[in-house]
Amino acid sequence: MASKIDDLSRLCIHTATTNPLSLEEAVAAYADAGVPYITVWEHHLKPLGAKKAAKLIQDAGLKVASLCRGGFFVAAGAQARQDAINHNRHLIDAAAELGAPVLVLVCGADPDVEMPVARQQIADGIHALDKHAQERGVKLAIEPLHPMYADTRSAINTLDQANNLVMALDSKYIGVAVDVYHLWWDPFLRAEIKRATGTIFAFHVCDWRVPTRDLLNDRALMGAGCIPVRQIREWVEDTGFDGPIEVEIFSEEEWGKDQGRWIKRIKTAYMKSV
Repeated sequence: MASKIDDLSRLCIHTATTNPLSLEEAVAAYADAGVPYITVWEHHLKPLGAKKAAKLIQDAGLKVASLCRGGFFVAAGAQARQDAINHNRHLIDAAAELGAPVLVLVCGADPDVEMPVARQQIADGIHALDKHAQERGVKLAIEPLHPMYADTRSAINTLDQANNLVMALDSKYIGVAVDVYHLWWDPFLRAEIKRATGTIFAFHVCDWRVPTRDLLNDRALMGAGCIPVRQIREWVEDTGFDGPIEVEIFSEEEWGKDQGRWIKRIKTAYMKSV
């Protein structure tokens, strides 16, 4: 029988989960709610900048789990690919300034670029960042996305693909992010999580609403859908992972409600269903 989480000590909330809040508002709300970790999204970071954001978060007593999101390496043109690499270097610098140990990578895709080519561009892009990531002390977490996003968001769609990429790139600074929303359907998920032992840098939770009304912005609160979140969490922890458990929920419905009450519901669902 899967064991329950017994406290909030590893709970992290992504700023995208409370998207209407500014970073200042999110930090204050998480701290008031006793949420110990925050994952900062780039669009929330920009208005303040990494240096000021780092002080804000530190002063509130929060810890940064990661910065979201880098990647998007795939493009038909060479200049666009180089621009993406340059932007990711900037994000690595921002993560280091922010105190984020991990930059999560959504690897990118382009319908004008054939899949094998896209995957090679992703490998080349991450390889180009490895040295800079090591110099700044920031790990790169490859996040495989559900195949429904293979057209424009990511050509890396299974944990098997991500694990293969990690193996090929062979760097202690390159690993994976396991997101239950993207991977729960995979019949080989347990085996691939075990294979990722030592290279799981991030773990994201939410749930799959049935029926899903929007493939991007209709994620559900843990326990409100069909994903076996607790079972997957235990598989991840069986590898030795004991880092933050990051709640990442894109929901137009929840963004339209009171965000303070939303955070309380997240805490309850975390204790009950993760």
